[in-house]
Amino acid sequence: MSSFMRSGLDRRGFLKTSALAAGGLIAAPYVSRSARAATLKTVNFSEAVHNLGYINLYVGMHDGIFEKNGLDMKVSAAGGDTQTFAAVLGGSADFAIGDATMAVISRENGGPGEVVGTVVQRAHYFGVSKTMEPFTDPKDLKGKKVVTSPEPNTNYSVTKRMVEQAGLKLGEDVTIVTVNPGTEIAAMLAGQADMAVAYQPSVAAAESQGAKVVFDFSNYIGPFCNTGIMVLPSTIKNDPEMVQALVTSFEAASRKTYADPDFSKKVARAEFPDLPGDVVDKAIDAELKYLIPAQSVITKKDQWQNLMDMQLYLKNIKGTISFDQIIDNSFAEKAIKQLG
Repeated sequence: MSSFMRSGLDRRGFLKTSALAAGGLIAAPYVSRSARAATLKTVNFSEAVHNLGYINLYVGMHDGIFEKNGLDMKVSAAGGDTQTFAAVLGGSADFAIGDATMAVISRENGGPGEVVGTVVQRAHYFGVSKTMEPFTDPKDLKGKKVVTSPEPNTNYSVTKRMVEQAGLKLGEDVTIVTVNPGTEIAAMLAGQADMAVAYQPSVAAAESQGAKVVFDFSNYIGPFCNTGIMVLPSTIKNDPEMVQALVTSFEAASRKTYADPDFSKKVARAEFPDLPGDVVDKAIDAELKYLIPAQSVITKKDQWQNLMDMQLYLKNIKGTISFDQIIDNSFAEKAIKQLG
């Protein structure tokens, strides 16, 4: 039996099974598993939005990598970058993944926040349209409406900067229409905009409905810390073993994601069961082709600098927090050394 099949229950299924076992409604094998789970460290983990940019997280969960490192992951989607870091600040999550700028903003305002790893190493957005032709010059957006999530979500930020750097004026030359994160494609298909700036698997789903990718943000921007692992300094101080276990798990999961694309596709199908399997497979092919999920959890200076340059341009940050002040790569470095 494959490792995927051994851990084939999705998160909802696992929670349901655990509840039944606790109530004595199912027997031996599941009770045994529940007993084993009781020895694991519970980690409350917040993801900004459930999407395939985070495939390394899902691979780690389905392959039992987090469990192997002693962690019982309780993952929930917050609904956006601001909300996911707010969960950490409010204490309902131990870690959050989303736009790591949120930790910088917190620090600049006298609050806490550190980044211990990278989950998405390139802008995982694509311009998708049913009416436009593929383009490489952002000036081709003149006169168009583009739909993104609201500011300060990253797809809004990268779009705004691209438009303004092309010499176009927002509100005059280009209009950005904002909708709830994850609904960008639906708004475009409904005719609210000419192009949606979206992520996988929504992009592949749109292609199956006659839309096409007309712009690639990953290569336009280059190395980019699109998504970081954010945590409070107090968590690092009080439970460094948990932080190390989590970062080591992400390093192993990131490697597994690229080393075994077929397994990554099986995981993606389990995480998005409502989408046709071929659509999900196409989404994973695109994620790996464009090197969007992090190949290693360590945060590189060029990735971080591209994120900071964009946020400085947009005046979302002041630029007073240095790389060494906000990034703690010590756990990633130890994970890399441990895994070889």
